[in-house]
Amino acid sequence: MKRTFAAAIVMAILCLVGSSAFAATIAKVTNCSGSIFFRDRNNVPYQKLDKGKSLAEGGWVKTGANGWIELTLIDNSRFTIANNSELELASLHVDRNKKEGVFNLTQGKLRSSVTKLSGQQTSYQVRSKTAVAGIKGTEFLMLSEGPANVFFGNEGTVKVSGQQEGSEPLPPGSMTQTTRGYRPIESVQVEPGTPIAEAKSAFEAATAAAPPEDWLASDNLPNILARWNVNYGHYLADSGKYEQALQVFQIALDLSKLADIRCDARLERGAVQGRFLSNPEAALAEYELIIEEYPSAPQAETALFYIGQVLYELSFKERATARFKEYRSKYPQGKHRGNVDTLLNLLDK
Repeated sequence: MKRTFAAAIVMAILCLVGSSAFAATIAKVTNCSGSIFFRDRNNVPYQKLDKGKSLAEGGWVKTGANGWIELTLIDNSRFTIANNSELELASLHVDRNKKEGVFNLTQGKLRSSVTKLSGQQTSYQVRSKTAVAGIKGTEFLMLSEGPANVFFGNEGTVKVSGQQEGSEPLPPGSMTQTTRGYRPIESVQVEPGTPIAEAKSAFEAATAAAPPEDWLASDNLPNILARWNVNYGHYLADSGKYEQALQVFQIALDLSKLADIRCDARLERGAVQGRFLSNPEAALAEYELIIEEYPSAPQAETALFYIGQVLYELSFKERATARFKEYRSKYPQGKHRGNVDTLLNLLDK
């Protein structure tokens, strides 16, 4: 009876502790700085993390506003995690012939340096909520910001995919990105002296062998990439790649919370929908969102004029007249005032 009772106590303790406490170690914190945390499994509170800590399958690491972590895996691969990031060590198996691993970056910035041995098959995946990077032995950078994902290739080739069918190779010196599970856009070369090269430099500094002294450039990285996307999407639209342009503008919207960038991206999306894809209803929706979300932004003036113009072209005369009169009331000296007066005269006739 006593043995049965003791066994029951042991089993209860094991259930409370959880199987993750007995999982094999797959990574170790070899360097760290700032506010950093870990947990042994999902849905439990985070605890303070120290250098030298061993982590098992199912473990998580998280960095604060000034946090930085270097993880060395059991195969000597290395993950460097910048500030405001969260990574799950979902699984890792390594033997003489192959190694397989799955890691989930729910938010933030990561540099992955995966070792590859001759004769050993490598199949690592770094996943976000909406994208997957397949790795066979390489170094690359990955940013996950909400539904948007940006990838820079340093060494080897990474296969990047979304939730839709198809993937995009990421050669060294190139960048690709996706959002909301869409197939990644065609990879582009990172040319020296360009804004995208500036963004990559900030990314590399945030995930270098030591943390940066100032995290300002790292924190601004999504906005730098978003502004580049607005310009790149405009180039794609001019090149006749309208669907890809719409996706790039959406990536800008998902990366940045800055009103100026978001308004410019919506103006561009509206122009593509209305002028090139013959979808005036979608164009109207983009312009209305600018006025609804950012009524005081400079772009709201142009959005209001475009709404009236689209309604006029659709022969919704009363609605167009109301919008043009609204424009004249709000912006008596506005830059579109001459066109508004001309269109109102036409509507009066």
